[in-house]
Amino acid sequence: MQKIYQQQLWFITGSQTLYGEEVLATVDKDSQEIVANFNQSQQISMPIVYKGTAKSPTEIYDLCLAANNDKNCVGIILWMHTFSPAKMWIKGLQSLNKPFVHLHTQFNAALPWNSIDMNFMNTNQSAHGDREFGFICTRLGINRKVIVGHWKNPTVHYALDQWGRAAIGWNEAQNLRVARFGDNMRQVAVTEGNKVSAQIKFGFEVNAYSVGALAKVVNAVSDEDVEKLIEEYCQQYEVAEELLTTPASRQILQQEARLELGLERFLEEKGCKAFTNNFEDLVGLTNLPGLATQRLMDKGYGFGGEGDWKTAAMTRIVKVMTKGLPGGTSFMEDYTYHFSAEDQVLGAHMLEVCPSIAAARPRLEIHLHTIGCKCDVARLVFTGKAGRAINLSLIDLGDHFRFVSNHLETVTPPEDMPHLPVARALWKPLPNLAVSGEAWIYAGAAHHSTYSQAVTQEMLDNFADIANVEMVVIDEDTKIREFKRLLK
Repeated sequence: MQKIYQQQLWFITGSQTLYGEEVLATVDKDSQEIVANFNQSQQISMPIVYKGTAKSPTEIYDLCLAANNDKNCVGIILWMHTFSPAKMWIKGLQSLNKPFVHLHTQFNAALPWNSIDMNFMNTNQSAHGDREFGFICTRLGINRKVIVGHWKNPTVHYALDQWGRAAIGWNEAQNLRVARFGDNMRQVAVTEGNKVSAQIKFGFEVNAYSVGALAKVVNAVSDEDVEKLIEEYCQQYEVAEELLTTPASRQILQQEARLELGLERFLEEKGCKAFTNNFEDLVGLTNLPGLATQRLMDKGYGFGGEGDWKTAAMTRIVKVMTKGLPGGTSFMEDYTYHFSAEDQVLGAHMLEVCPSIAAARPRLEIHLHTIGCKCDVARLVFTGKAGRAINLSLIDLGDHFRFVSNHLETVTPPEDMPHLPVARALWKPLPNLAVSGEAWIYAGAAHHSTYSQAVTQEMLDNFADIANVEMVVIDEDTKIREFKRLLK
């Protein structure tokens, strides 16, 4: 079947020469059948490539080096069909810099009760071989995912896809560049952090670019390209006629289109897939980009407001991990509360919430913006769709990084908000606002987050495990006493 991703997972089977050529031929045949089944699965979104049976320390080491040097390989599936003495794996595993999943399965599902003999047992002893392999991974202190179950089971396919998506997210992190236009908002603590430590831990690099350099590219955008983009706005969004016919409004749309085209061209030229800006540093630009930022996020770019490079990076990474899945992903901020019979949070930002989370076709509107620059700015106004979601925060605690995840139930607001001219989402944080708010604050999580209705906790856990970064989860089972003990 056609896969969503082009990046590959490699499948390597472990065995040894002890059992003879006939057994090894069976091992090879069985492995190819398993990989063919995975590649036909509707649940697995990336191609899996069989790389053969590793039978010696040299073969294992060579395969690990080959995986390291193949840009298309984002991770490895390892399975011990027979018994593969684990000392053979030490050098290879120590050299491996790609994440791997340990698949604990066996070729046959049911035992052939009437015909089972020692030859069958020697050929199909994954229960034996995988435990030997598991020991050496633990002995070496290697983070890895373990998936247990028969290879035809849909739950195994789902788990492989969840891990594979995290591996693709990790590959994105290794190659991601984040552009910062200006510094972070003055006096704000949580958007700061050690960018060198982040690059060492996650791989993504964060580079500063002057707003003046961006303005030069923006100003070079042609009027013809601007008008083409405004036509696109009219096709994709609800646009009031007066915005197109009133000269002042038309000029604001032109400014926003020019910002979008200039921003995207600058980011592409620098190889950046995420960016930040800051309303306190806009010299040379007409306004804080609103619609422009929303549309770039909708195209897959990560974004963080006020210089928040950590959230910008994670928003991009989550968008990559969730490619092809229902639901959107956006930069978000916990903005204000609704205390009632069921306490809720209204999430929003000044201008920049991604339309991928919209419940209905967004409206393109122009309203006065008064923070950082006092001028009319075009933006998309909409309400987020109802359903389960996750808020993810990455924070730098000085001596280590921490992920904080809060599960949410996004709801449809009970009334319209005609005087709130920004995109927003209303949610009930699980288990409730009292517990989730207390836990979020104890954990030190930020006021900005990556909000997603596409990502799963399993994907995020897999990513955190690959990165070797702690993940604390706030969900329907959270109890404050246990949560505080966990943080300690």
